[in-house]
Amino acid sequence: MKKSGLFLIAIILTLFLAGCGQDQTETAEDTTGENEASADSYPNADLLVDTEWVANHLDDENVQFIDLRREGYEGGHIPGAIQFSSSEIVDPDSAFDGVLLPADPFATKMQEIGINQDETVVLYDDGSSLTAARLFYALEYYGHQNLKIINGGFTAWLNSGKDVSTEVPETVEGDFVATINEDLVCDLETLQASTDNENTIILDTRSEDEYSGEDVRAERGGHIPNAVHIEWSEAITEVDGVPSFKSLEDLTALYEDKGVTKDMTIIPYCQTNVRGAHTYFTLRLLGYDSIKPYEGSWAEYGNTPTTNIEN
Repeated sequence: MKKSGLFLIAIILTLFLAGCGQDQTETAEDTTGENEASADSYPNADLLVDTEWVANHLDDENVQFIDLRREGYEGGHIPGAIQFSSSEIVDPDSAFDGVLLPADPFATKMQEIGINQDETVVLYDDGSSLTAARLFYALEYYGHQNLKIINGGFTAWLNSGKDVSTEVPETVEGDFVATINEDLVCDLETLQASTDNENTIILDTRSEDEYSGEDVRAERGGHIPNAVHIEWSEAITEVDGVPSFKSLEDLTALYEDKGVTKDMTIIPYCQTNVRGAHTYFTLRLLGYDSIKPYEGSWAEYGNTPTTNIEN
């Protein structure tokens, strides 16, 4: 064969291989894009992290992990995590149970455990995210910008086979400053004026028995007039023994089927705004931007003799 013929074949083979390589690269890029879209399925997916994200940030000096489990910290925790109890943020001088500390004492508590203004705070509990969500709400209400919850909490960490630590980290006083965001809370007066507001949904996150008045946890039982009932735990499912947030599709259906849509102002409540704060976080995850938890919740409403109640 002549050299010119061999040269032509070589050119054809080079173009063919280049084309194949380009196809493979585009396929890989497409796959990567799909994976990222899947991981970021929630509109505010950055608020919820998995154990791999945690493992990759254990040595990040700008990330602080807080363990909110009621017990078990001494027996093992995520390396570097600080132990804290959500009971520490309850105001002992409030007339009603469970109300958040005022700004200054709350800031002092956060400073004592080393929380700084510019760092990312990552919260976890056993896995339901109830106590994690309570502190998440409190920190957002008092102005902290960078917050995340570990999906599945410590249960997910254990199930993933990651290392645990019994070492208690040293803490250096933080510079946290509490700046109240009034857009993130609803008081009793505002709540009562909202019961007939067509642009507002009052969302009862308690159990069915509390909502109906069968389970009474105050002077009176029942629910706030026109309140929609979706129990907080409906947002959680169990995957391989780990309590985790449901998918975007399932959560969207859960709320929208009851008229809890993004064009409305949502006022969640429970007994002491722990379960209400969990729903606050869930709605934040879904991209709702007008959520005003009723901080007094049923502890205030059910113990106030002038309030209207439905059963």
